[in-house]
Amino acid sequence: MPTFIEMPKLSDTMTEGTLLQWHVKEGDAVRAGQVIADVETDKATMEMEAFDAGTVGRIYVPAGGRAPLGAILMALVAEGEEAPEVPPTVAAAAPASPAAATPSAAPSRAAAVPAAVSVAPVVALTTSGGRVKASPLARKIAGGKGVNLNTIAGTGPGGRIVARDVVNAPANGSATVVSGPAPRMIRPVLDFDPKAERIPLTGMRNIIADRLLVSKTTIPHFYLNVELDAVPLMKLRKQVNDTVGADGNKFTVNDFILKAMVLACVDVPEVNAAFDLDAIIRYQSVNIAVAIAVPDGLVTPVIRNAQAKSMLELSKAVKVLAEKAKSKKLSPDDFAGGTITVSNLGAYGVDNFDAIINPPQAAILAIGSIRNVPVVSESGSIVPGQRMWVGMSCDHRVIDGAVGATYLQALRKYIENPALMLV
Repeated sequence: MPTFIEMPKLSDTMTEGTLLQWHVKEGDAVRAGQVIADVETDKATMEMEAFDAGTVGRIYVPAGGRAPLGAILMALVAEGEEAPEVPPTVAAAAPASPAAATPSAAPSRAAAVPAAVSVAPVVALTTSGGRVKASPLARKIAGGKGVNLNTIAGTGPGGRIVARDVVNAPANGSATVVSGPAPRMIRPVLDFDPKAERIPLTGMRNIIADRLLVSKTTIPHFYLNVELDAVPLMKLRKQVNDTVGADGNKFTVNDFILKAMVLACVDVPEVNAAFDLDAIIRYQSVNIAVAIAVPDGLVTPVIRNAQAKSMLELSKAVKVLAEKAKSKKLSPDDFAGGTITVSNLGAYGVDNFDAIINPPQAAILAIGSIRNVPVVSESGSIVPGQRMWVGMSCDHRVIDGAVGATYLQALRKYIENPALMLV
């Protein structure tokens, strides 16, 4: 019997993957552990290995194709075996009835709008064990809204219920569907430019769209911002980098910000937390997710146990993650366990901005550029200065205004007295 290779789960939030490239073709011999394809998940591009040996009998999903978790991608066969033309899941589908296969006469325009419609309850798709097919995030939101998943029709891969389905569902969980022609999502008129390019969403852009929509529609954001004196930090950074020499590790402004974030989380642990329906989860480890721009989107790999790392260790860790993101070598483990996120657009000349919370975390910091500005000294004279804007987006279910403000006070203490970060 052929061995069927399925789309694996390569990240904790993955619901489907894009087969970017096959490294084998039909007829090739494959050994166990061999890299056979590159798969793009919602977070990164990863290599897929074969767990069995055999000969590639048939490839069902071509390069560039997308498939949900568990979908059969290819078949490995032994000598004398043949792979079916279609994978078992497709072959098992009920064939269309002869009546359905025979097209009827074209309907008139008036027939497109029925005079009366019947309303039937929605029945969610279930697994063989009777469990509703829904993503973990969809289940979490449903619990908070009091939505019955059994009454929702999923729009995700294979009919799976995803976060947007729960967000759009009525709070009482009663959902109905109109029989007749399937409803279509109404798109705005965008075809006024005949030269416009239509770019299909990648797995990463899909998950960005879903997660940030959920964040903005289900998390009660509030925003705080402060302007910090960056002169002490810039002076100390120059002294440290001059001391280490050309061959040593060069510290960036972001390295100091990461360290200040960690120490502030230790001082104000209420911020290093998450909302979990009927409880607040307060974490002991500070795991900083760092937003890194990549050509087709944004990734947020995590520096775990940052509270136990020195400034040098944090600096090296973020450089490793940035290089892995650039080369698309981030693994699922690199994304796991973030407790607070930082997004720094200062290098792009952005003075200030408000960031969207990365669920299920309760806070994200937005770092702006360091600007040369005139400031009033303690003696009252105008002197050259440097200022940095920091914004903080908070989940009000977890963090109150005074707690967020206390966290920013702690951050100010370390940024404006950077020697404290080196002791």
